[in-house]
Amino acid sequence: MPARTQDRPTEVTAAGIARLAGVGRAAVSNWRRRHADFPKPVGGTETSPAFALREIEQWLRDQGKLAEVPLRERVWQQLVGHPAGAAAALRQAGAVLLLAHDRPAAWQQLRAAADDAELTGVLPAVLDAVLAARLGPGHPVRGLTREALAPSAALVRATGDLAAADGAAAAYDFLLGRHLDANPRQYTLTPPGPAALMAELAAVAGPSGTVLDPACGAGALLAAAREHTAEESDGGERDAGEGDAGESDAPVTLYGQEADADLAALTALRLALGVPGAQVRVRAADTLRADAFPDLAADAVLVHPPFNERNWGHDELAYDPRWEYGFPARTESELAWVQHALARLREGGTAVLLMPPAAASRRSGRRIRADLLRRGALRAVIALPAGAAPPNGVPLHLWVLRKPGTTPPAPQLLVVDAAGAPAGRDKPDWQTVRTIAVEAWRTFDRDGGIEEQPGVRRSLAAIDLLDDDVDLAPARHLPPPAAAGGPAELARIRERLTTTLARTTALTPRPDGDAAGPARWPLTTVGELARAGALVLRAGGAGTAPAGGAAPAVLTDHDVLGGDAPSGTLPEAPASGPAEEPVLLQAGDVVVPVLGGGAVARVTDDSTAGAALGRNLTLLRPDPAALDPWFLAGFLRGTANNRQASSYASTATRLDVRRLQLPRLPLADQRRYGQRFRDLAAFEGALRLTARLGEQLVQGLHDGLTDGSVTPD
Repeated sequence: MPARTQDRPTEVTAAGIARLAGVGRAAVSNWRRRHADFPKPVGGTETSPAFALREIEQWLRDQGKLAEVPLRERVWQQLVGHPAGAAAALRQAGAVLLLAHDRPAAWQQLRAAADDAELTGVLPAVLDAVLAARLGPGHPVRGLTREALAPSAALVRATGDLAAADGAAAAYDFLLGRHLDANPRQYTLTPPGPAALMAELAAVAGPSGTVLDPACGAGALLAAAREHTAEESDGGERDAGEGDAGESDAPVTLYGQEADADLAALTALRLALGVPGAQVRVRAADTLRADAFPDLAADAVLVHPPFNERNWGHDELAYDPRWEYGFPARTESELAWVQHALARLREGGTAVLLMPPAAASRRSGRRIRADLLRRGALRAVIALPAGAAPPNGVPLHLWVLRKPGTTPPAPQLLVVDAAGAPAGRDKPDWQTVRTIAVEAWRTFDRDGGIEEQPGVRRSLAAIDLLDDDVDLAPARHLPPPAAAGGPAELARIRERLTTTLARTTALTPRPDGDAAGPARWPLTTVGELARAGALVLRAGGAGTAPAGGAAPAVLTDHDVLGGDAPSGTLPEAPASGPAEEPVLLQAGDVVVPVLGGGAVARVTDDSTAGAALGRNLTLLRPDPAALDPWFLAGFLRGTANNRQASSYASTATRLDVRRLQLPRLPLADQRRYGQRFRDLAAFEGALRLTARLGEQLVQGLHDGLTDGSVTPD
């Protein structure tokens, strides 16, 4: 990042202004439109302008919208406005937090006795000593010189205040988390779900083990490994909130390597602050070209390697001794990481790698995959649901490897498909994924095999996989679950279908009526009803899950269109602020999708009440003394009504719910129409169920006939 001139004002975006004032982004946009004296942008772009922080703070104070800048925001704004850039400032802040954490008395004495010039002059030697003690010689936290710290006296003191207020580890987690969130394209992060699963699969034996991540990024895998080890050593009773446990914890050594020097430094500080009792050794270098730990024999290796990397060192590493299972092709960088992980394990040690699904089947890697199988090094391939980690549209795999000893096990491979585990729209259900994967792996590892569960897991002899392709994708080796039930399950589906067909016939409505033509009712709009107080209008999509608390399911637009139960999940609250309250549904609410151009409106019942309202949905909450919800929903679904309220200005048709019309009728007449609309909804639900059961029966019969579990007779 280029250095900034010191006379340039600290800048803040609209999101930062919203955090300063404790409001949403929409409020900041409104202020800009409504107040002629709102500060003008000093940088950024037309779509994402930046403003001078000092001008914004003064304007907020003048408007009575800001009494004092919160300490967290003050430190953050000093970081992003630092002349050397945010990453360099974050290194300085992290080193000061480590000093305050490890030697609190020395830090307080130094801070109280020194003025700004003396403080920044003495600090380099003190910080070097603390960093060397915790991170070892050759650590990556560089550049903490007198000259570098000279412009940072205010940041140093504010960071100390933040450590006293929040605790050093929590303060650094906040600052690093905000930095990573602000630069999403610069860093590829491993989410908490797969990180915890990988750590549990590796299962370091004992709390004094060694764990290596040779592509450690922001340190998520190493932190998860230490957390899992601590839980195991405490018998699983460790309180998740005790992140600052004392140094009495049994030692574990965490080794990490990261090519990005700035990120390596920030990760070393994160682990040193957030993983008490651990020896931390993080180095900055390209792992495949310049291995920082060539003599290491780790108990476990956890890796989320870069995918599809062509420039990984193919030309200069042809004779590297790590390629024990074959020299990887230029297009097989992931298999280079696999062999590096095996080379840094002790005999019997476990490696878990997050891999792209193509690595299990590309022909260019078949010889290496075959040798990994023959020698018993590759023990399991586990398919994860899409959305586990970037790229989120691809269902990634976990490879579990064990370094062969003098007596390798009989070559067997466990294949597990957790891709079909239940999931919300935004992310997988990690508790279900963990149960499927960990139970299968532990049983297989203990017994050398496992009972087959069609569609989910299976143990295969390596020799059965050694064909021309050596394709290890789990889905290709598992019988479909639909056929597993056999004729008995298909008979149950047929019985349900028969019952549902009979109910559908009974519910089929009659189009009775002898009206001469369309009615000419006096009409009103949803917008007019909202202004009159007859209903409340709310937009969906807001809200975050509370930390450590139960979060409601989310009703998504797909759920409304398909007539399904709420399936989405709320995003986690950002580290920088409290959880945002979602819009919660009540029985009798009417929910309308605003995208897609379809005529759909759903009345929520008791089974859906309490769910959060998802994106691209609008909630209409009628006053029962003025509006019948079924009457409202029924008229909103009229085709002509939707056509006149829809916008066709873009490729996605958007519904302006306020323009939807309905007739002005007495409440008694509304209820008559509402009952008929309720009957139509029941008929529609029966049709949907009939279609689903029919599809299950047809596919089940195809599967049964093709695998022999159902005979033609």
